[in-house]
Formats: sequence, structure tokens, C-alpha cells
Amino acid sequence: MSTVKQAVEVGVPVHTAYNQWTQFEEFPKFMEGVEEVRQLDDRHNHWTTEIGGVRREFDTEIIDQLPDERIAWRTTSGDTKQKGMVRFQSLDETHTRVELVMDVEGTGVAEKGADMLGMIDRRVKGDMRRFKEYIEQRGGESGAWRGRVTPG
Repeated sequence: MSTVKQAVEVGVPVHTAYNQWTQFEEFPKFMEGVEEVRQLDDRHNHWTTEIGGVRREFDTEIIDQLPDERIAWRTTSGDTKQKGMVRFQSLDETHTRVELVMDVEGTGVAEKGADMLGMIDRRVKGDMRRFKEYIEQRGGESGAWRGRVTPG
């Protein structure tokens, strides 16, 4: 299992960055290889990805969510094994640091090779850069979910 850590500073207030990140079905607009995310309920999402010609479907569960601070998740089914957290830190009234930390376990030969070559790190870096562009170009969030999910 490898750990990927990437941060980006976005030119929007913390609530705007956080609110946009809660719109999981919008992820294909800025995450490379993510074809679809279907939100099943407040805690569960179904993902369809295609990376390097390998198509995967898996489910994730939000295990901790605190508005304007963090969202943590883990996979619950499928071939993809990961867990992670995205944190939001207000830098001032119009700037936010968004930090993503993920533990990813490659389950197939292609995924393990991509991990060894640093492709997962580069993909996440690109996704964070595209999130910055996406939210700054929008100027505001496309929606929001402000509920609290507590661990356990």
C-alpha cells in the first residue's frame, strides 16, 4: 500500500471549496480516469473508473465528515482498495488549502506497476490542479451537503 499526499491552494473561501468537494457526482469533471460517481446516500458512493485501459467499479463509504474541515472515506467493495481524507484549511477570507492524503493498494499488475512508476502521485497532483481550476473558474460551488458524519 502506498500513501499519496497532495495539497493545493484555491482562491475561494473554505466553505466554497468544501461545499464543492461534497458534490461527488461532479468529480469526473476534474478527476482524470473517473467516469462516474453515483451518490447512493449521505455516506455511500459508487465509482466507475478507467485508468490505463483497466475499468473498475467500487463503492466507498464516508466514515468522517465535518463541514469546512474534513471528509474521510474508505472502499467497501470492488477491486480497488483505498482509504483517504481531504482536509480544508482557511488561509484567509478568500483562500483555502485543500490537502488530500490517500492510501492506495494496487490490486492488479497494471495498478502495481503504475504505483511503482509514480503514476498515481502524478494523477492525484493533476486532479488537485484541475480541482483548483474548476472551482476558481466557477467562482462558487455547484451545491453543498453540510451534514455531519461521525466515525464509528
